Amino acid sequence: MTPARLPDSAWQHADGLKKILAALDDAYGGPRYVGGAVRDTLLGLPVSDIDIATALLPNEVINRLQDAGIKAIPTGIEHGTVTAAVDGKNYEITTLRRDVATDGRRATVAFATDWQEDAARRDFTINALYAAPKSGEVFDYFDGLNDLEARRLRFIGDANQRIAEDFLRILRYFRFLARYGGGQMDADAIQACANGAHGLTALSRERIAQELTRILALKDPVASVALMIANGIFTPFLPELSASAANDLQRLVEREAQYAQPVSLPARFLALLTRDIVAVDKVAARLKLSNKMREGFAQRLRADAPTPANIRAIAYRADIDTARDAAMLYAGEADLPECLARLEQWDIPTLSIKGGELIAMGLPAGPMVAKTLQAVEAAWIEADFPDAARQRALATQMVNAALPRKT
Repeated sequence: MTPARLPDSAWQHADGLKKILAALDDAYGGPRYVGGAVRDTLLGLPVSDIDIATALLPNEVINRLQDAGIKAIPTGIEHGTVTAAVDGKNYEITTLRRDVATDGRRATVAFATDWQEDAARRDFTINALYAAPKSGEVFDYFDGLNDLEARRLRFIGDANQRIAEDFLRILRYFRFLARYGGGQMDADAIQACANGAHGLTALSRERIAQELTRILALKDPVASVALMIANGIFTPFLPELSASAANDLQRLVEREAQYAQPVSLPARFLALLTRDIVAVDKVAARLKLSNKMREGFAQRLRADAPTPANIRAIAYRADIDTARDAAMLYAGEADLPECLARLEQWDIPTLSIKGGELIAMGLPAGPMVAKTLQAVEAAWIEADFPDAARQRALATQMVNAALPRKT
């Protein structure tokens, strides 16, 4: 890639960041930006997280931050990471490291002062780019700039070895491929991921779920997911994967683009699975997804087949997001546009009729009130949620039907 310097960007001028950098100045050339902030700035993408590398030991980082009036949080101090909190934003600061031992899940590290040694333990060449805050000089030890320009994703060193150090790198590879790929595919890297897929069973379900969620949240993860399926990546942790998962996800992503709909994680997860509510709940439990996500899956799977005639009823019984996802996943091509249109700018109404009004209309107090109220609600839903006057007319009709006929 042509630029050997980091382009000037607004995020670099934050007062809190400048305060951190001043506090961490040292004899090893000072702190450097590393990873995503460098990579995304070079690509002209928005920067969200700013990571900083330093040769200073973690305890000295903490002391210097505190002396500068900056809150220091020892978030991962055993691995050299301290979080600096300033002006409502968090910055991760990590001491240079080298791996001492790895077991496929976590590494034992020793702190170092050699920048290339720190770069060598990172996963991908485009993730091992550093930049000096003052000069903007970019430090590239493994040809990451050229890979970034070519949209080529490569492991640093031997792909099989890097994966054996931490099997989560398999899922990270496909996440990075979905976001930054597009150039020539690295066949050796794909094969190494396939070879190491068995090692995913050694990882915690939470780590797997977090990476899978990040993959599915990307704008277009279809090609990466299809590669994962073709190479058996899901087999160790998601045997319930639908036979049509790749096609179903592609259909959903295409619909999102066509109808300008937001990404829905519950919908994208469900696109990978069969419409078996018991099996899906087992998946959610295994991956330790949140109770909210699990209930969201169940609501979407319990919904009737979406049509323009019932889409608002689905929303009424669950919520707008559930109805929209059900339509995006399961509505026919001809029905989908109208289903979405009927949900657009529609607020879920409330039935204004209460039990007391039915009693005032002549219904005796007791179980018949609740039963009749349910009938009124069902008729109101069937009539597409008419206004209060029509609700009262329906209530009168239901009360008259419930009362014994006079002889």
